[in-house]
Amino acid sequence: MFKIIKQSKVSYSRTGALHTNHGIINTPVFMPVGTLGVVKTLTPEELNSLNSEIILSNTYHLYLRPGDRIIKKLGGLHTFSNWKKPILTDSGGFQVFSLGLRNNVSINKKGERLIKINEDGIIFKSHIDGTIHKFTPEKVIDIQLNLGSDIIMVLDVCTEFPASKKRAKEAMELTHRWALRSIEYWRKLKTKKSKLKTISKNSKLNNIENKALFGIAQGSTYKDLRIESVKYISSLGFDGIAVGGVSVGEGKKHMQNVIKWVSSYLPKDKPHYLMGVGEPDDLIFAIKYGFDMFDCVLPTRLARHGSFWQNYKNNQEVDFNKYLYKRVNILKSQFKKDKKRLTNFCNCYVCKNNYQRAYLSHLFREKEMLGARLLSIHNIHYLMSLVAEIRAQITKNKY
Repeated sequence: MFKIIKQSKVSYSRTGALHTNHGIINTPVFMPVGTLGVVKTLTPEELNSLNSEIILSNTYHLYLRPGDRIIKKLGGLHTFSNWKKPILTDSGGFQVFSLGLRNNVSINKKGERLIKINEDGIIFKSHIDGTIHKFTPEKVIDIQLNLGSDIIMVLDVCTEFPASKKRAKEAMELTHRWALRSIEYWRKLKTKKSKLKTISKNSKLNNIENKALFGIAQGSTYKDLRIESVKYISSLGFDGIAVGGVSVGEGKKHMQNVIKWVSSYLPKDKPHYLMGVGEPDDLIFAIKYGFDMFDCVLPTRLARHGSFWQNYKNNQEVDFNKYLYKRVNILKSQFKKDKKRLTNFCNCYVCKNNYQRAYLSHLFREKEMLGARLLSIHNIHYLMSLVAEIRAQITKNKY
Protein backbone atom coordinates (compact mmCIF):
# COMPACT_ATOMS: atom_id res chain seq x y z
CA MET A 1 0.00 0.00 0.00
CA PHE A 2 2.92 2.40 0.74
CA LYS A 3 6.06 2.40 -1.35
CA ILE A 4 9.14 4.56 -0.87
CA ILE A 5 10.18 6.02 -4.22
CA LYS A 6 13.30 7.94 -3.18
CA GLN A 7 15.16 8.02 0.12
CA SER A 8 17.30 11.12 0.48
CA LYS A 9 21.01 10.58 1.06
CA VAL A 10 21.36 13.79 3.06
CA SER A 11 18.44 13.54 5.56
CA TYR A 12 15.56 11.35 6.72
CA SER A 13 13.35 12.82 3.99
CA ARG A 14 11.86 10.58 1.32
CA THR A 15 9.28 10.57 -1.44
CA GLY A 16 6.68 7.86 -1.58
CA ALA A 17 3.40 6.64 -3.05
CA LEU A 18 0.45 5.69 -0.86
CA HIS A 19 -2.09 3.60 -2.77
CA THR A 20 -5.78 3.89 -1.86
CA ASN A 21 -9.18 2.98 -3.30
CA HIS A 22 -9.51 6.49 -4.67
CA GLY A 23 -6.08 7.04 -6.12
CA ILE A 24 -2.39 7.34 -5.36
CA ILE A 25 -1.12 9.93 -2.89
CA ASN A 26 2.38 11.22 -3.64
CA THR A 27 4.28 12.00 -0.46
CA PRO A 28 5.29 14.24 1.21
CA VAL A 29 1.79 15.64 1.03
CA PHE A 30 -0.22 18.40 2.63
CA MET A 31 -3.90 17.61 3.23
CA PRO A 32 -6.34 20.53 3.17
CA VAL A 33 -8.87 20.20 5.98
CA GLY A 34 -12.51 19.70 5.05
CA THR A 35 -13.83 19.22 8.58
CA LEU A 36 -17.50 19.09 7.59
CA GLY A 37 -16.91 17.45 4.22
CA VAL A 38 -15.92 20.74 2.60
CA VAL A 39 -12.69 22.74 2.51
CA LYS A 40 -14.22 26.06 3.50
CA THR A 41 -15.23 28.29 0.54
CA LEU A 42 -13.74 25.96 -2.11
CA THR A 43 -15.31 23.46 -4.51
CA PRO A 44 -13.85 20.00 -5.12
CA GLU A 45 -13.07 21.12 -8.66
CA GLU A 46 -11.03 24.03 -7.35
CA LEU A 47 -9.14 21.69 -5.01
CA ASN A 48 -8.38 19.47 -7.99
CA SER A 49 -7.00 22.44 -9.88
CA LEU A 50 -4.76 23.14 -6.88
CA ASN A 51 -3.33 19.59 -7.16
CA SER A 52 -4.82 18.47 -3.86
CA GLU A 53 -4.40 14.70 -3.70
CA ILE A 54 -6.25 14.04 -0.43
CA ILE A 55 -8.40 15.95 2.04
CA LEU A 56 -9.10 15.42 5.73
CA SER A 57 -12.62 15.33 7.17
CA ASN A 58 -13.70 14.90 10.76
CA THR A 59 -15.52 12.02 12.39
CA TYR A 60 -16.82 14.02 15.35
CA HIS A 61 -18.57 16.69 13.30
CA LEU A 62 -19.93 14.41 10.57
CA TYR A 63 -21.18 11.91 13.17
CA LEU A 64 -23.18 14.66 14.89
CA ARG A 65 -24.48 16.23 11.69
CA PRO A 66 -25.72 15.01 9.27
CA GLY A 67 -24.76 11.61 10.76
CA ASP A 68 -22.52 8.86 9.45
CA ARG A 69 -25.45 6.53 8.72
CA ILE A 70 -27.16 9.17 6.60
CA ILE A 71 -23.92 9.75 4.68
CA LYS A 72 -23.57 5.98 4.20
CA LYS A 73 -27.11 5.76 2.76
CA LEU A 74 -26.27 8.62 0.41
CA GLY A 75 -23.31 6.69 -1.02
CA GLY A 76 -20.50 7.59 1.39
CA LEU A 77 -18.56 10.77 1.94
CA HIS A 78 -16.94 10.77 -1.51
CA THR A 79 -20.31 10.75 -3.26
CA PHE A 80 -21.91 13.03 -0.68
CA SER A 81 -19.23 15.71 -1.09
CA ASN A 82 -18.47 15.06 -4.78
CA TRP A 83 -14.78 14.53 -3.95
CA LYS A 84 -13.34 11.70 -6.05
CA LYS A 85 -9.89 11.45 -4.50
CA PRO A 86 -8.75 9.94 -1.16
CA ILE A 87 -10.14 11.05 2.20
CA LEU A 88 -8.54 10.68 5.61
CA THR A 89 -10.84 11.05 8.60
CA ASP A 90 -9.68 12.06 12.07
CA SER A 91 -11.22 9.95 14.84
CA GLY A 92 -12.72 12.95 16.62
CA GLY A 93 -10.53 12.65 19.71
CA PHE A 94 -8.83 16.00 19.09
CA GLN A 95 -12.16 17.77 18.51
CA VAL A 96 -13.55 16.46 21.80
CA PHE A 97 -10.34 17.63 23.47
CA SER A 98 -10.34 21.08 21.85
CA LEU A 99 -14.04 21.72 22.46
CA GLY A 100 -13.46 20.83 26.09
CA LEU A 101 -10.63 23.35 26.35
CA ARG A 102 -12.84 26.07 24.90
CA ASN A 103 -15.28 25.39 27.71
CA ASN A 104 -12.84 25.70 30.64
CA VAL A 105 -11.48 22.17 30.35
CA SER A 106 -14.70 20.21 30.03
CA ILE A 107 -16.88 22.35 32.31
CA ASN A 108 -19.68 24.51 30.91
CA LYS A 109 -21.26 27.64 32.41
CA LYS A 110 -23.64 25.54 34.47
CA GLY A 111 -20.76 23.62 36.02
CA GLU A 112 -21.58 20.48 34.01
CA ARG A 113 -18.86 18.24 32.67
CA LEU A 114 -18.80 18.22 28.87
CA ILE A 115 -16.27 15.40 28.57
CA LYS A 116 -15.59 12.29 30.60
CA ILE A 117 -12.77 9.94 29.66
CA ASN A 118 -12.68 6.43 31.09
CA GLU A 119 -11.19 3.09 30.14
CA ASP A 120 -13.96 2.30 27.70
CA GLY A 121 -13.90 5.56 25.76
CA ILE A 122 -15.03 9.19 25.74
CA ILE A 123 -18.44 10.41 26.90
CA PHE A 124 -19.22 13.91 25.69
CA LYS A 125 -22.00 16.42 25.17
CA SER A 126 -22.70 17.62 21.66
CA HIS A 127 -21.73 21.24 21.13
CA ILE A 128 -24.79 21.49 18.86
CA ASP A 129 -27.67 20.42 21.11
CA GLY A 130 -26.19 19.13 24.37
CA THR A 131 -27.11 15.50 23.74
CA ILE A 132 -24.83 12.87 25.29
CA HIS A 133 -22.71 10.61 23.09
CA LYS A 134 -19.97 8.04 23.54
CA PHE A 135 -16.96 7.27 21.40
CA THR A 136 -15.08 4.00 21.88
CA PRO A 137 -12.10 2.75 19.85
CA GLU A 138 -14.39 0.33 18.07
CA LYS A 139 -17.22 2.80 17.44
CA VAL A 140 -15.04 5.44 15.77
CA ILE A 141 -13.79 2.79 13.34
CA ASP A 142 -17.38 1.84 12.52
CA ILE A 143 -18.28 5.50 11.97
CA GLN A 144 -15.35 6.02 9.62
CA LEU A 145 -16.21 2.85 7.70
CA ASN A 146 -19.74 4.22 7.29
CA LEU A 147 -18.25 7.43 5.94
CA GLY A 148 -16.21 5.40 3.45
CA SER A 149 -12.84 6.82 4.52
CA ASP A 150 -9.70 5.65 2.76
CA ILE A 151 -7.48 6.27 5.79
CA ILE A 152 -8.98 5.73 9.24
CA MET A 153 -7.51 7.15 12.44
CA VAL A 154 -7.75 5.42 15.82
CA LEU A 155 -9.18 7.04 18.93
CA ASP A 156 -6.53 8.57 21.17
CA VAL A 157 -6.19 10.91 24.13
CA CYS A 158 -4.75 14.20 22.92
CA THR A 159 -2.71 15.58 25.81
CA GLU A 160 -3.03 19.29 26.49
CA PHE A 161 -0.05 21.59 26.99
CA PRO A 162 1.31 22.04 29.53
CA ALA A 163 0.79 18.65 31.15
CA SER A 164 2.63 17.05 34.04
CA LYS A 165 4.61 13.94 33.25
CA LYS A 166 2.17 11.89 35.32
CA ARG A 167 -0.75 13.21 33.30
CA ALA A 168 1.09 12.70 29.99
CA LYS A 169 2.01 9.12 30.93
CA GLU A 170 -1.54 8.24 31.92
CA ALA A 171 -2.93 9.68 28.68
CA MET A 172 -0.27 7.86 26.63
CA GLU A 173 -0.95 4.52 28.29
CA LEU A 174 -4.70 4.84 27.75
CA THR A 175 -3.99 5.76 24.11
CA HIS A 176 -1.91 2.56 23.88
CA ARG A 177 -4.69 0.40 25.30
CA TRP A 178 -7.18 1.94 22.90
CA ALA A 179 -4.74 1.40 20.03
CA LEU A 180 -4.50 -2.31 20.87
CA ARG A 181 -8.29 -2.59 20.96
CA SER A 182 -8.46 -0.76 17.63
CA ILE A 183 -6.04 -3.02 15.78
CA GLU A 184 -7.67 -6.15 17.24
CA TYR A 185 -11.11 -4.94 16.16
CA TRP A 186 -9.75 -4.02 12.71
CA ARG A 187 -8.35 -7.53 12.23
CA LYS A 188 -11.61 -9.04 13.45
CA LEU A 189 -13.54 -7.07 10.83
CA LYS A 190 -11.15 -8.13 8.08
CA THR A 191 -11.46 -11.77 9.13
CA LYS A 192 -15.24 -11.45 9.12
CA LYS A 193 -15.14 -9.99 5.61
CA SER A 194 -12.90 -12.79 4.33
CA LYS A 195 -15.39 -15.42 5.51
CA LEU A 196 -18.36 -13.87 3.76
CA LYS A 197 -19.27 -15.41 0.40
CA THR A 198 -21.25 -12.37 -0.68
CA ILE A 199 -21.31 -8.84 0.65
CA SER A 200 -23.71 -5.97 0.19
CA LYS A 201 -22.49 -3.00 -1.80
CA ASN A 202 -23.54 -0.81 1.13
CA SER A 203 -21.86 -2.90 3.82
CA LYS A 204 -19.36 -1.07 6.03
CA LEU A 205 -16.99 -3.98 5.28
CA ASN A 206 -16.99 -3.26 1.56
CA ASN A 207 -13.38 -2.68 0.38
CA ILE A 208 -12.07 -2.81 3.96
CA GLU A 209 -9.06 -4.81 2.74
CA ASN A 210 -7.97 -1.77 0.72
CA LYS A 211 -8.41 0.76 3.51
CA ALA A 212 -5.69 1.85 5.92
CA LEU A 213 -5.76 2.16 9.71
CA PHE A 214 -3.26 4.54 11.31
CA GLY A 215 -2.13 4.42 14.93
CA ILE A 216 -1.32 7.55 16.93
CA ALA A 217 1.64 8.09 19.26
CA GLN A 218 1.40 10.54 22.16
CA GLY A 219 3.69 11.49 25.08
CA SER A 220 3.49 15.29 25.25
CA THR A 221 6.88 17.05 25.54
CA TYR A 222 8.70 14.22 27.35
CA LYS A 223 11.40 12.49 25.33
CA ASP A 224 11.23 9.08 26.99
CA LEU A 225 7.43 8.97 26.67
CA ARG A 226 7.51 10.01 23.03
CA ILE A 227 10.04 7.32 22.13
CA GLU A 228 8.17 4.70 24.15
CA SER A 229 4.91 5.60 22.44
CA VAL A 230 6.29 5.51 18.89
CA LYS A 231 7.92 2.14 19.59
CA TYR A 232 4.73 0.66 20.99
CA ILE A 233 2.36 1.99 18.33
CA SER A 234 4.81 0.86 15.62
CA SER A 235 4.85 -2.67 17.06
CA LEU A 236 1.10 -3.17 16.62
CA GLY A 237 1.12 -3.45 12.84
CA PHE A 238 -0.80 -0.35 11.79
CA ASP A 239 -0.70 0.74 8.14
CA GLY A 240 0.73 4.12 9.13
CA ILE A 241 2.05 5.91 12.20
CA ALA A 242 0.81 9.34 13.26
CA VAL A 243 2.36 11.60 15.87
CA GLY A 244 -0.35 13.52 17.72
CA GLY A 245 -0.40 16.02 20.55
CA VAL A 246 1.73 18.59 18.71
CA SER A 247 0.51 22.01 17.63
CA VAL A 248 -1.54 22.24 20.84
CA GLY A 249 0.16 25.37 22.15
CA GLU A 250 3.56 23.95 23.01
CA GLY A 251 5.48 26.24 20.66
CA LYS A 252 7.92 25.49 17.86
CA LYS A 253 10.89 24.50 20.04
CA HIS A 254 8.94 21.75 21.78
CA MET A 255 7.42 20.60 18.50
CA GLN A 256 10.81 20.37 16.83
CA ASN A 257 12.17 18.41 19.78
CA VAL A 258 9.38 15.86 19.44
CA ILE A 259 10.04 15.55 15.69
CA LYS A 260 13.76 14.97 16.27
CA TRP A 261 13.24 12.53 19.14
CA VAL A 262 10.95 10.17 17.24
CA SER A 263 12.34 10.36 13.70
CA SER A 264 14.79 7.48 13.97
CA TYR A 265 12.21 5.22 15.67
CA LEU A 266 9.49 5.53 13.04
CA PRO A 267 9.12 2.37 10.89
CA LYS A 268 10.78 3.07 7.56
CA ASP A 269 8.24 1.10 5.51
CA LYS A 270 5.17 2.97 6.81
CA PRO A 271 3.88 6.50 6.13
CA HIS A 272 4.57 9.01 8.93
CA TYR A 273 1.87 11.57 9.68
CA LEU A 274 2.43 14.71 11.79
CA MET A 275 -1.04 15.77 12.85
CA GLY A 276 -2.35 19.32 12.80
CA VAL A 277 0.74 20.98 11.35
CA GLY A 278 0.68 23.39 8.41
CA GLU A 279 2.94 26.40 8.89
CA PRO A 280 5.47 26.47 6.00
CA ASP A 281 8.58 26.34 8.20
CA ASP A 282 7.13 23.44 10.22
CA LEU A 283 6.64 21.39 7.05
CA ILE A 284 10.16 22.22 5.88
CA PHE A 285 11.57 21.06 9.21
CA ALA A 286 9.46 17.91 9.65
CA ILE A 287 9.97 16.56 6.13
CA LYS A 288 13.74 16.56 6.73
CA TYR A 289 13.08 14.23 9.65
CA GLY A 290 11.07 11.75 7.62
CA PHE A 291 7.47 12.90 7.97
CA ASP A 292 5.27 12.31 4.95
CA MET A 293 1.80 13.66 5.72
CA PHE A 294 0.46 16.88 7.21
CA ASP A 295 -2.87 18.59 7.75
CA CYS A 296 -3.97 21.94 9.12
CA VAL A 297 -6.88 24.38 8.96
CA LEU A 298 -4.40 27.26 8.80
CA PRO A 299 -4.43 28.04 5.02
CA THR A 300 -8.19 28.62 4.92
CA ARG A 301 -8.52 30.02 8.44
CA LEU A 302 -5.88 32.66 7.72
CA ALA A 303 -7.57 33.42 4.43
CA ARG A 304 -10.94 34.03 6.09
CA HIS A 305 -9.24 36.61 8.30
CA GLY A 306 -7.52 38.34 5.39
CA SER A 307 -4.02 36.86 5.74
CA PHE A 308 -1.85 35.31 3.07
CA TRP A 309 1.65 33.85 2.81
CA GLN A 310 4.30 35.65 0.84
CA ASN A 311 7.86 34.46 0.24
CA TYR A 312 10.97 35.77 -1.42
CA LYS A 313 11.45 33.02 -3.95
CA ASN A 314 13.14 33.96 -7.22
CA ASN A 315 13.22 31.99 -10.43
CA GLN A 316 16.07 29.83 -9.20
CA GLU A 317 15.73 26.61 -7.22
CA VAL A 318 14.57 27.29 -3.66
CA ASP A 319 17.21 27.13 -0.95
CA PHE A 320 15.31 25.68 1.99
CA ASN A 321 18.22 26.29 4.34
CA LYS A 322 17.61 30.02 3.88
CA TYR A 323 13.87 29.95 3.27
CA LEU A 324 12.16 33.23 4.10
CA TYR A 325 8.46 33.89 4.11
CA LYS A 326 6.01 36.08 5.97
CA ARG A 327 2.34 36.24 6.84
CA VAL A 328 0.68 39.41 5.54
CA ASN A 329 -2.79 40.84 6.23
CA ILE A 330 -4.57 42.37 3.26
CA LEU A 331 -6.50 44.73 5.54
CA LYS A 332 -3.43 46.83 6.24
CA SER A 333 -3.95 50.40 5.07
CA GLN A 334 -0.91 50.20 2.76
CA PHE A 335 -2.88 47.90 0.43
CA LYS A 336 -5.85 50.21 -0.18
CA LYS A 337 -4.25 51.67 -3.32
CA ASP A 338 -1.79 48.88 -4.13
CA LYS A 339 -1.99 47.74 -7.77
CA LYS A 340 0.43 44.83 -7.33
CA ARG A 341 -0.65 41.20 -7.11
CA LEU A 342 -0.20 39.25 -3.86
CA THR A 343 3.32 38.03 -4.65
CA ASN A 344 5.55 38.16 -7.71
CA PHE A 345 6.69 34.56 -7.49
CA CYS A 346 3.35 32.77 -7.34
CA ASN A 347 1.51 31.02 -10.15
CA CYS A 348 -1.80 30.48 -8.37
CA TYR A 349 -5.09 31.50 -9.99
CA VAL A 350 -5.20 34.74 -7.99
CA CYS A 351 -1.67 35.90 -8.75
CA LYS A 352 -1.61 34.58 -12.32
CA ASN A 353 -4.72 36.61 -13.11
CA ASN A 354 -3.28 39.73 -11.50
CA TYR A 355 -5.92 40.35 -8.85
CA GLN A 356 -4.83 43.63 -7.29
CA ARG A 357 -4.07 43.85 -3.60
CA ALA A 358 -6.29 46.93 -3.51
CA TYR A 359 -9.24 44.94 -4.86
CA LEU A 360 -8.67 42.08 -2.42
CA SER A 361 -8.42 44.58 0.43
CA HIS A 362 -11.70 46.11 -0.75
CA LEU A 363 -13.43 42.71 -0.76
CA PHE A 364 -12.49 42.10 2.87
CA ARG A 365 -13.48 45.58 3.98
CA GLU A 366 -16.87 45.04 2.38
CA LYS A 367 -17.09 41.52 3.81
CA GLU A 368 -17.50 39.96 0.38
CA MET A 369 -17.04 36.17 0.40
CA LEU A 370 -14.96 36.28 -2.77
CA GLY A 371 -12.06 37.71 -0.77
CA ALA A 372 -11.87 34.65 1.50
CA ARG A 373 -12.21 32.34 -1.49
CA LEU A 374 -9.37 33.97 -3.39
CA LEU A 375 -6.99 34.03 -0.43
CA SER A 376 -7.86 30.39 0.34
CA ILE A 377 -6.89 29.46 -3.21
CA HIS A 378 -3.61 31.35 -2.83
CA ASN A 379 -2.72 29.88 0.58
CA ILE A 380 -3.45 26.27 -0.37
CA HIS A 381 -1.55 26.70 -3.62
CA TYR A 382 1.34 28.11 -1.60
CA LEU A 383 1.63 24.95 0.53
CA MET A 384 1.07 22.61 -2.42
CA SER A 385 3.83 24.31 -4.38
CA LEU A 386 6.13 24.27 -1.36
CA VAL A 387 5.72 20.53 -0.86
CA ALA A 388 6.07 19.85 -4.59
CA GLU A 389 9.37 21.74 -4.64
CA ILE A 390 10.58 19.74 -1.63
CA ARG A 391 9.67 16.48 -3.39
CA ALA A 392 11.67 17.58 -6.42
CA GLN A 393 14.71 18.38 -4.30
CA ILE A 394 14.51 15.06 -2.43
CA THR A 395 14.63 13.30 -5.81
CA LYS A 396 17.88 15.17 -6.54
CA ASN A 397 19.36 14.41 -3.07
CA LYS A 398 19.36 18.13 -2.32
CA TYR A 399 17.02 17.92 0.65
